[in-house]
Order: sequence, then structure tokens, then C-alpha cells
Amino acid sequence: QAQLVESGGGLVQAGGSLGLSCAVSGRTFERTGMGWFRQAPGRERNFVASITWIVGSTVYADSVKGRFTISRDSAKNTVYLQMNALNPEDTAVYCCAGIEVRGTWGYWGQGTQVTVSS
Repeated sequence: QAQLVESGGGLVQAGGSLGLSCAVSGRTFERTGMGWFRQAPGRERNFVASITWIVGSTVYADSVKGRFTISRDSAKNTVYLQMNALNPEDTAVYCCAGIEVRGTWGYWGQGTQVTVSS
């Protein structure tokens, strides 16, 4: 059974940086890919970024383009999210997710809190 465990969240001042990690065990997503989502208090969960595992093609939400970078390490079966130039609107619980072969987001981590103070 797949398990996705995020780490690296915390409190940071506006303009600062944080790096998130998502370690995967129990399976790999090498045939598909992985991504990050976030959910702010009282809001729906939103897509942040995704990456295909073999080629490394990336997609970003407009709100994070140029500030966030998603990457993966096949040897460690881990996906990362480097977040720069953070602002209070980035405050949310960040979850990693894996894509099933049929193309849906079928695997989810528990999430890690990111708080950006002004």
C-alpha cells in the first residue's frame, strides 16, 4: 500500500523560502507522476504543481510560477517543492499526491502546514 509522507513545513516570514519533501513508500509513480496541492483555511484544495516522473515535465499554477520549483529524486522515491518569495497568501496545508495509471490523483499524503507571516 502506498504511503506518502510530507515534511519541511513551518513558519516563515514573507519573502522567505521553504522546501517541502514527500517521501513515497510502498510503490513508485515512475509510470505517471506526482504533484503538490494546497488548502488554505476555509478554501477548497488547489493544484500547485506537478511533475512527470520519467521525463520530468512540470506544470505550475499561475499563482506560483517563477517562485516554486517541483523536482523529484528517483533513487529516493521522493518529490520536492522549493518555495521562494513566499507571501501570506501561500499559507496553507500542502499535500503531495500521486497519479494513478488511469490518470487520476489517487494517492495522497497527510499534509504539512506552511505559514507565511507578513
